[in-house]
Amino acid sequence: MPRYFLAQLNIAQMKEPLDSPSMADFVNNLDRINALAEQSQGFVWRLKDETGNATTQRPFGDDIVVNMSVWMDVTSLSNYAFKSAHTEIMKRRREWFERMPEAYSVLWWIPADHRPSVSEAKERLHHYREFGATAHAFNFSKPFPSPEVENAAPAFTANDASPAA
Repeated sequence: MPRYFLAQLNIAQMKEPLDSPSMADFVNNLDRINALAEQSQGFVWRLKDETGNATTQRPFGDDIVVNMSVWMDVTSLSNYAFKSAHTEIMKRRREWFERMPEAYSVLWWIPADHRPSVSEAKERLHHYREFGATAHAFNFSKPFPSPEVENAAPAFTANDASPAA
C-alpha cells in the first residue's frame, strides 16, 4: 500500500447559475461522471455533499464550483481525466464555464491516511499560482514524484561494491 496519494483540485467559473437552463446538460451529467470517477482504477476519494457532488461548496465565490478528489497516483488521475468519458464533458466546458485568467487546477501529494480539506486545497492552488510548479503544488505538465519515491534509497545493483567488502 502506498504511503502517499495524489490530491487534486480544479475550479470553474460558471457562466450562469447551476439551476439555469444553459447549465442543465452539465448538471444532468454530474452523477454519471462522478460515478465514472469512483469506478476508475486508482480512485480513492472525492469531495461531496448530501447531494452526492460538491456543487454547494463555494470557497472561491458564488459563481465558482469546485471539484476535489484523491487518487493513487498521477497516472490513475490522468487516465480518468483524459482517457475516459470525462473527456467528452471537458470538451464542452466552454458552454458552461468562463475562461479562467489564472491557474484553475492543482495537484499535490498527501499521506495516504489524510483527506484534504477545501481550505488546504485553496492554499495549494494559491501557492501554485504564486510560485508555479513545486513539490508543494504542481500540475500535469510538471508533475513531481511522490515523497515516497523521492525519498527512496537507491537500489543496490550487481555492479555496486559489496557492503561487506
